[in-house]
This record gives sequence, structure tokens and C-alpha cells, in this order.
Amino acid sequence: MGQIKQPQEVLLITAVFSSLDTAFDWTLCRAEETFGKIALRSPPFPFEQFTDYYTPSMGGRLPKEIWAFEKLIDPAVLPQIKCLTNQWEEEFALTNKAALDSALSRPLNIDPGYIDLGKLILASTKDHAHRIYLSQGIFAETTLIYTQKHWQALPWSYPDYQSGNCQTFLTQCRELLKRLRTG
Repeated sequence: MGQIKQPQEVLLITAVFSSLDTAFDWTLCRAEETFGKIALRSPPFPFEQFTDYYTPSMGGRLPKEIWAFEKLIDPAVLPQIKCLTNQWEEEFALTNKAALDSALSRPLNIDPGYIDLGKLILASTKDHAHRIYLSQGIFAETTLIYTQKHWQALPWSYPDYQSGNCQTFLTQCRELLKRLRTG
């Protein structure tokens, strides 16, 4: 029989995208108040080059950034984090309603997840065949695996996470995780 043990802490990441520049500073403030200081921040990249799925609800120009936090987390708290980031999305939409284009029903998207040495996990409110239910209406998927010194996509991996620039950043995050675990 295998021995039950607690998992190691993991590196929290959040992917943030919006057509509104103000959304990034607004989210950064809440994220650092809640999760602690950001250790790594990806350069913005044009998310709309990978999909037009969000264009009707979020607009056409969608820069995306990924942030990694200094403080490691227990992977079991991912559902609470996803519920919280969903609340932030709603709060941003409500507090900026007067300034928003009425066509933007979702002006901000925040996707939390975590990096462990062998995988990138993302949280979702949507079920699918490859997703596992965690709790509180939240599912998780392994989006990428790290094997043979590089990130490997899976059949359901989002195109932006398969891009070279994104994977270079995720490798930096993985190296940060190794340093934080030993330091």
C-alpha cells in the first residue's frame, strides 16, 4: 500500500487578459494584496492571435500577461483562488460599468493555475473529459507537462501556452520554483 503524504507547495501563476489597460494595474493590486509579491511577469503578448473566442465578450485587442508569485501555495487551495479571481472579474465589470463599452460583457479574464516541476495546471469552471473536479464548482486540467527538458503540449493544450515565448516564460517560472523550494 502506498503511503499518503502531503504534496509539495507549488508556484501560483495567473494569466490576465483584457482589452482595457486599466484592468492590469487593478488586478495586480488585488493579486499582490492577496497572494504576495509578483516574482516574474511575462511580457504582454497579443492573445487574439491565438483565438477569437473571447472577441464578442471582451473586444478585439487582448493583451495577455502571466504572473508568477514569490510565495508558494498548497495546490489544494486552487479552487478558492479561482473562486476569488472570478469575484474580481465581476467586481471590475461592476465598478467600471459606466466607462465600459456596452458591448464588453466580460472586460477582464483572470485564469489562475500553478506550476509544479512536471506540469502546468490551470483551473476552470467548465467541465470536460480531461478535467478533474476539485471542489466549489472548480475543475483542473494538466495543460502542459514538463518532460525531457521541455514543455510538451497535450491534445487539449491552449495554443497560447504552446507558443515558444510562453513556454520560455514558464521555464523561467519552473526554475523559480526550484530556487524557492531549496532556498
